[in-house]
Amino acid sequence: METTSYIALSRQSSLRRELDIVANNIANMNTAGFKGERMQFVEHLVKSRGDHKILGNKLSYVRDISTIRDLNHGPLEKTGNSLDVGIAGDGYFVIQTEFGERYTRNGRFQLDEGGQLVTQNGDAVLSDGGQPFFFAPGEANISISRDGTISTVNGTVGRLSIVNFDNQHQLRPDVSGLYASETQPNPVDEPNLVQGVLEGSNVQPIVEMSRLIEVQRKYEGVRNFLDKEDERLRKMVKDLSEVA
Repeated sequence: METTSYIALSRQSSLRRELDIVANNIANMNTAGFKGERMQFVEHLVKSRGDHKILGNKLSYVRDISTIRDLNHGPLEKTGNSLDVGIAGDGYFVIQTEFGERYTRNGRFQLDEGGQLVTQNGDAVLSDGGQPFFFAPGEANISISRDGTISTVNGTVGRLSIVNFDNQHQLRPDVSGLYASETQPNPVDEPNLVQGVLEGSNVQPIVEMSRLIEVQRKYEGVRNFLDKEDERLRKMVKDLSEVA
C-alpha cells in the first residue's frame, strides 16, 4: 500500500472515532447533567523525498489521542419534583454503587421501597458523613436547602455530600452516566443547590447536528479518495503487466 493510502486511512480512522463521539453527544442531549465531549487530534509531519525544495513536501498523518469533556454547566430546568436537585456551580453528588463510590451531576433522585434516597438506578445517595439517607414511611415535606441540608417535618436528616476534583478531566465515565475517579475528591464547603430543578445536558443540538453532517461528508470524501486510489493502483498493475 502506498503512503497516500496510509495517510487517508489514518484520517478515516480518526473521523470514525469522532463520528461515534458526536453520535453519543446527540443521544444524550436530553440526559440530565450530561457533559458533551470533543476529540483531540495530533498531526505527525514526516519529511518526504524532495523536501529540499522551496516548498518542501511533508507527509501529514492524523491520530486521535484523547477526548476532552466540556465542563460548562448545563441549564437548570424546573421540574417541580421535590427530590430533584440541581447544582448551581461546581461539584458532584456522591453515589454509592456496588463498585464503590461514583460521582454525578444528575440530581434526579427518588425514594425506594425501604425509604432510602437513591438514583434512578437504585444506587444510594450519600451524605457528607458517607451515609445513605433514610425516611420514615409517609414522611412528607422533604426540604433541601442550598447548602444540601435535607430536612422534614421531623427535623434534619443530613447533608448531601458535594465534592469536586483538582482536575475534572481525569474523571472516567462509568456505567449509568456516573463518573469514577482514581484521585480523592475535595468536599465543597459552600455548595449552591436548587431543589425542584435538574441540570440539563450542555450539548447544543444544532451545533452537534452540524458537526455530524460535516464529519459524515469528510468520511465519505476520504472513502471516495481510497476508491479512486484503489482504481489507480489496479490500472497501474494492469498496464505494467501488459508491458511485460
